[in-house]
Amino acid sequence: MKIADLFSIQGKVALVTGGSRGIGEMIAAGFLINGAKVYISSRKKDQCDATAKRLSETYGAECISIPANLSELSGIESLVAELTKREDHIDILVNNAGVSWGAPLDDFPESGWDKVFDTNVKGVFFLTQKMLPLLEAKATNEDPSRVINIGSIDGIRTPMFDTHSYGPSKAALHSLTSQMAAKLVKRKILVNAIAPGPFPTWMLSTGVGGGGDVEGTDWDAVGRTNPRKRVGTPEDIAGLAIFLSSRAGAFTVGEVIKCDGGIVIS
Repeated sequence: MKIADLFSIQGKVALVTGGSRGIGEMIAAGFLINGAKVYISSRKKDQCDATAKRLSETYGAECISIPANLSELSGIESLVAELTKREDHIDILVNNAGVSWGAPLDDFPESGWDKVFDTNVKGVFFLTQKMLPLLEAKATNEDPSRVINIGSIDGIRTPMFDTHSYGPSKAALHSLTSQMAAKLVKRKILVNAIAPGPFPTWMLSTGVGGGGDVEGTDWDAVGRTNPRKRVGTPEDIAGLAIFLSSRAGAFTVGEVIKCDGGIVIS
């Protein structure tokens, strides 16, 4: 049992949604470095295209952009149609695309509730549903396909910020992970979730007062509040995603794995 055999994703084909920045980009980069062909998707075409080009050039690997709005069924269907033109199968689906909405409890709008649930829960369900033919195409008992849903510790604990629909949406996603895992394991597709804590992302920057300026946010200060005394790194999240996508994770089914430096447990 060599490390290379246990953790190899060489030659795998992956789709990472929300892959143009943040945790999605970190996972996409980790896959590319380790020999996978990666499709990334996000709503903003320019950003998605630019990230795919940069990742391809940086890692000398194939990263392809397919922009889509995954909060709407039409966007999901267009993404799957484009993928089906290009590939006869997908080995790994990372459902990372997600949004949040902040507003005081008394003023929280219906639009903020619906946008978050449409993207974080409904979008994940229907993209996975529409992707089943591609996920099943080459899945075997020895080498099943993988679905990794990116939840959040805010779906496990009470969130710090006034994002009143975000935590419930991620709790729903964790529940959906268990439900889909039970159904799809019989179809040679393994479903698990990762619940990240603080990572240096645009979304968290907006929450901690960085205004979305990832480079300008004081991540050391954010990290000092964590039991591990730092925020997460690309290695932390990509390593866990690679484990779940590889031979090493082939008997792990329906789990929600915290990747938070010990926040929830502390």
